[in-house]
Amino acid sequence: MLKRTVLALLSALAFCGAPLFMPQDVAAQEVSENIGGSGAELVAEVNSGRVLYEYNADDRLPMASTTKILTALIVIEDCDPDAVVTVPPECVGVEGSSVYLTAGEKIKVKDLLYGLMLRSGNDCAETLAVYHSGTVDRFAVCMNERASALGATGSRFKNPHGLPDPEHYTTARDLAVIACAAMKNETFKEIVSARSAVVPDGGCGYARELVNKNKMLYRYEGANGIKTGYTKAAGRCLVAAAEREGMQLVSVVLNCPDMYERSGALLDAAFGAYSYKRVFDSSAYKITADTEVGGKTCAGACAEDFSYPLADGEDKDVRIVAECRAPLVLPVESGDELGILRIYLKKQLLFSQKIYSIESVKKSWADILGELSRNFTRQEDLCGSINISPNAAWRAGVPAIN
Repeated sequence: MLKRTVLALLSALAFCGAPLFMPQDVAAQEVSENIGGSGAELVAEVNSGRVLYEYNADDRLPMASTTKILTALIVIEDCDPDAVVTVPPECVGVEGSSVYLTAGEKIKVKDLLYGLMLRSGNDCAETLAVYHSGTVDRFAVCMNERASALGATGSRFKNPHGLPDPEHYTTARDLAVIACAAMKNETFKEIVSARSAVVPDGGCGYARELVNKNKMLYRYEGANGIKTGYTKAAGRCLVAAAEREGMQLVSVVLNCPDMYERSGALLDAAFGAYSYKRVFDSSAYKITADTEVGGKTCAGACAEDFSYPLADGEDKDVRIVAECRAPLVLPVESGDELGILRIYLKKQLLFSQKIYSIESVKKSWADILGELSRNFTRQEDLCGSINISPNAAWRAGVPAIN
């Protein structure tokens, strides 16, 4: 089947499927130096996964309680938030940050998640891990499987809270991948953006009033998450999130003494250098494909709009390539696949999705008769002339033609 390739240079992009982290092409000048002295850092846009800035992003480092981002995501995805959990004795008195759970308390999963993410309760982390998987060790296996599935392949998890372990580490890139996936979950986003929460008494004798430790929520315009972390081994760590003018960003700093100041500077620079643009409008995109019947065409379209973070001047580097089967064999029904749309930023493929028919096109009787007539004419053209032997002509009672 022949292909007709339609090339159009448009100020448009499209996207579907899981987010793809790609190397940055245009780094914000303001964040091009590691002014804050972080061990590693990265800024990414959540919906596209585009990396806007990175520094030592693939170095393996301990990450302290930012571990709990993955813990929370797994529990939210796999467990009923309204399910009631009985706190097991082995999860009481875990070292480090705590909400001071007592054995036998009955607390909803969602309330434990608030204790996990707002107050960084290590006891909440182990309670949720045991509820989910039966043991902390089995939950760690789930953590590694889920991280790998997300594409965070440079990390290893040994526990649900981030207490020091030589085999427990991540990278700024992996942590951003996990955070971007988490921020797409509305329940997760609701929890980590809360400045405070009240956990009803589950048997300890009082309700817990929780205040979020993440000071970005109070200091930074548009901040809506995510998680702090600190151990002596990891230093100060922060995964921060903020949204402005429809663009949701995540920043990661690991082993950064001034984690709030540095995170604010990274986010400011990224918001200043990039804009989140609706650069593909599906309602304005139509394509016409030829069919096997001369003069009869079929209209096609794509399904989704798409917005993408672009730096100034990058619009001109956006290219759409549409490859349609041509001519189309009839009948074509509405919704049938006509071809593939591929979107590039410079030479890098960002996205591909199907072009589908938005109408039904069939052969009419006139089309069929016309096709038969054309086929007959072509047959005569190929034969040149009709030769009948004299004997055959005599038997048929007609003159021979030579």
